[in-house]
Parts: sequence; structure tokens; C-alpha cells
Amino acid sequence: MNKKIMLVDDEEGIVSIMRNYFKMLGYQVITAYNGQEALKKMSCSPDIVLLDINMPDMDGLTVCQNIRKYITCPILFLTARIEVTDKIKGFSAGADDYIIKPFDLDELGARVAAHLRRENRRQEQSVLRFFNNMVIDYAKREISINGTAVSLSKKEFDIVELLSVNAGQVFDRERMYETIWGIEGDGSSDTIMEHIRKIRTKFSSVSPHSYIETVWGIGYKWNG
Repeated sequence: MNKKIMLVDDEEGIVSIMRNYFKMLGYQVITAYNGQEALKKMSCSPDIVLLDINMPDMDGLTVCQNIRKYITCPILFLTARIEVTDKIKGFSAGADDYIIKPFDLDELGARVAAHLRRENRRQEQSVLRFFNNMVIDYAKREISINGTAVSLSKKEFDIVELLSVNAGQVFDRERMYETIWGIEGDGSSDTIMEHIRKIRTKFSSVSPHSYIETVWGIGYKWNG
């Protein structure tokens, strides 16, 4: 799916030029000509926002402060001039970069692409976790230990995910069963014991480390 870029500027000529340029590059383009319109259209969940600072009624700093609580995508300010104090205010409001007008379109496109690549890397990294010699990719639902892939069933991975995401927290069998199978599950908490036995067998075939620890009389916790 093409990346969505939101262009916010009260100068229609600049918006038109940027819109045509980014459409030519294959972006989905959303435009707004003032701060209020930008806020209304923010529900489109853009991948990146180019935001003019000097707009009437509601300036770019105010827009940025209002939306930063709800969106994590890069926000690049467009401005004709900038002082150090203005940059500090902008970064404090949640901006990621500044583009000085007049700008070269190809340089602008390169800056936008660079921020999107960085954002993609951040999102990809956020679904990976490292424990001892284990790597868990939660998005792909894959686990490897010492470089060797470990194949788990869906429920086995669900158990590992629950424990590892909440590393150090102790879960009793009943709670684990209700979380993974749901309260309508037709088995019992003993099912958890059998699944953990299988998981441990698979892990021990490639590593001596005990990743799932039994807390006697209570339940299990992750030992990364």
C-alpha cells in the first residue's frame, strides 16, 4: 500500500506543487489549508505530515501539539525562516525535522523518504525481542535460539508470547488458560502444563537455558 502523506499549508500554490510532486512519486496525498482542517482530516492516519508553521487562526506549533498525543508518524515543519529558539519550540512540540522555504522538491522528497525508512525500521524493530540467545519476532510469530529456528504450534507461541511480553510476572495456570483459550475454552488449566512441557522440550533441544520457570504453588514466569 502506498504511503499516505498529509500536506498542511495555507498557501494553495505550494500545496498544489507538493501534491502533484508526491502523487507523481506514488504517495496517497491528503491536503489541508489550515489547522482546523488538518485536525479534522487527521483520522486518515497519515504516515508522515508536512506542516506549515505560519498559518492564521491555528499555527503549526499548536496543530503539532494537538496531534502528537495521538499519532506517532514523523511531522516535518515547513517554514520560511527559523531561529534556534523556534527550533527548540518545534522539537518540544513534537516535530521531527524542519524544511526551510523555498525548498528543492527533490531534496524534500528525499527527506520525506528518509524519515519513512527510519519509521519503518523503528516499527520493525519494535516487534523483536532478545532473550539470552533467543530472538522472538512477534509479528512473524517466529522464534530462533542460537540461530536455529524453533517451530511452535499456535497455542505454544501464544503461551511464549504471553510470558515473554510480561517477563518476570508470574501467571497461574487458570489465568493463562483463560487469556489464551478464552473463558469459553472446553479444556482445563492442565492443558497449560502439557503445552509448557512441549515448549520446554523444543527449547532444550537447542539450548540448555530454562526460559520458562516454574514458581511452585503459583504458576510460571519468563526467565529470559
